Amino acid sequence: MKVLVVEDNKDLSENIQNYLKQEGIICESSYTFNEAMDKIVSFEYDCIILDIMLPDGNGLKLLDFIKEQKMKSGVLVISAKNSLEDKLSGLNMGADDYITKPFHLPELNARVNAIYRRKNLDGDTIITFNEIEVNTTTYVAKVNGGILDLTKKEFDLLLYFLTNKNRVLTKQSVAEHLWGDYTDNLSNFDFVYQHVKNLRKKISNANGKDYIGTVYGLGYRFNTNQ
Repeated sequence: MKVLVVEDNKDLSENIQNYLKQEGIICESSYTFNEAMDKIVSFEYDCIILDIMLPDGNGLKLLDFIKEQKMKSGVLVISAKNSLEDKLSGLNMGADDYITKPFHLPELNARVNAIYRRKNLDGDTIITFNEIEVNTTTYVAKVNGGILDLTKKEFDLLLYFLTNKNRVLTKQSVAEHLWGDYTDNLSNFDFVYQHVKNLRKKISNANGKDYIGTVYGLGYRFNTNQ
């Protein structure tokens, strides 16, 4: 999962990022309205943790932009105001959840994961496709009932493919999703190729079908019509 934290309090932002990273989540940050807008239009995120009160704008305007552009990102609004009006405004504009400061980081993490499950896994913790099963709570992947010995990146890569079946995923989008933004500054994406190669080999060794196809010149596609 990849998350953008939009919060002007740098100490709080760093605490959120450090906690979520410990939970295996890729985190990026923005401290202002304009920084957040630049990131939102440039990169994809599974969830955006969005503070309402920013030094150069209102976070609800970012939420409005996200919904207007029909972006897939889930949005968790956070605010220091314990106000019913703010809560209703955020939810009515399409926020997926709302939490008021101060909050406990485990609760924030639970809410982020719940948003991800609702938007990508139909609210379940397990995603299956034919002989493949992935448990997002235990981080266990199985093929034909046997457990795959995957690295964390390989697990995240498999989950990324499963939640984007039949969609062409560029090498850059895979790199950004698994390693963070600005990977376009790298000279090549050989590391993406190697991770895909390793994942395909492990699935094949478990007698699973090779659903991951190469789209030459672009990237990869998880094909369901096999």
